Amino acid sequence: MQNVAAIILGGGVGKRLYPLTKYRAKPAVPIAGKYRLVDIPISNCINSDITKIFIVTQFNTASLHRHIFQSYKFDSFNHGYIEILSAEQTLTNTTWYQGTADAVRQNLSHFDDSSVKHYIVLSGDQLYMMKLHRMLMFHVEKKADITIAVKPVSKEKASGLGIMKTGDNFHIEKFVEKPSTREVFEEFKSDQSTVRLFGEKNTSCAYLASMGIYIFKNEALRRVLEGKEEDFGKHIIPNSIGKYKVFAYPYTGYWEDIGTIRSFYEANLNLANTSPDFNLYDPSHPVYTHPRFLPPMMVESSFIEKSILAEGAIISKSRISNCVIGIRSTIKAGSHVTNSIIMGQDFYEREVDKKENRRKKLPEIGIGRKCRINRTIIDKNARIGDGVVINPRDSIEDREEENYLIKDGIVVIPKKAVIPAKTVIK
Repeated sequence: MQNVAAIILGGGVGKRLYPLTKYRAKPAVPIAGKYRLVDIPISNCINSDITKIFIVTQFNTASLHRHIFQSYKFDSFNHGYIEILSAEQTLTNTTWYQGTADAVRQNLSHFDDSSVKHYIVLSGDQLYMMKLHRMLMFHVEKKADITIAVKPVSKEKASGLGIMKTGDNFHIEKFVEKPSTREVFEEFKSDQSTVRLFGEKNTSCAYLASMGIYIFKNEALRRVLEGKEEDFGKHIIPNSIGKYKVFAYPYTGYWEDIGTIRSFYEANLNLANTSPDFNLYDPSHPVYTHPRFLPPMMVESSFIEKSILAEGAIISKSRISNCVIGIRSTIKAGSHVTNSIIMGQDFYEREVDKKENRRKKLPEIGIGRKCRINRTIIDKNARIGDGVVINPRDSIEDREEENYLIKDGIVVIPKKAVIPAKTVIK
């Protein structure tokens, strides 16, 4: 794997994940209580012995850069590296990245390692486990110029992805990005024998979708970027069909694109299942992150079921059900938290801080006493006062208030937000 380098794309503004992206880039959004989304592609690379990694960033990059710097350092006897490539002005280019392909194009001068024969392009905001070296073996065996990781999906999911038709030997014959018309859906619907070749048994998953994971030969990557096309999915891949040897690599595992509040919410809570689709406890595929030196969690006289609790959490005389509880989270006595994601805290408040809170009539960081919280995402360092009730109706409409938002029937409390005592959100 010494002749392979990975390019992890940091994503755009992240409007659909707002307000989780108000202060951070999409790959820096916390997941599973203690990780960041960017830890997933980086861990996939490390577990596949890919240790030459570039991370291309642009929006709200400070926390992402800090996390990468604190988390990933290769020793001096390893030839690997993780290099951050942030958007920059040069004498020949003064524009920001215009899309995924343009982001790579603007950084081609940094990809000058003569030992690298193949580049694998990954997204920074997806949840999956993949043995990337197996995809590379497939790519080399097919003598492909471009290989795309592909997964069968339903018609509903296909409308937001790039879908394709394949011929013999997984060769891609046609490709379209985000189909919308009945004629296109009919044309690109695969028969069940083809779908089964991709390891899918669900008959409703009849469309072969791009996962946004690509392997390019070094020469092919440079050739396809000679023009001005801005995006891989919209421009580069469709235009490469028929011009280059483009193959579909069948992926059979769990994969979720964390692009919306709903997908983020469901993917997190799925991790708390007894048999989650994404297995954090697989010893052969560890997920790496910032090695914090936190105390163990402390639980006092509480009932907890079907939940993940990260280190440093303090839970007192409460009921927790179907939740993800993040690092340093504080939940005080008498509270009930269900079907929710609590991202936790960046620090513990000292006694002098708590005294100052009382003087300002400000709730302490965390969840106060006798709260009832359901179907809620609480971002880091939020302050939830005593007696707060958050229990959105199934039919509740999206709206944005001063200290919270409602999206897809889920209440989102932004980072650092303050919800005063006795507030009711229904």
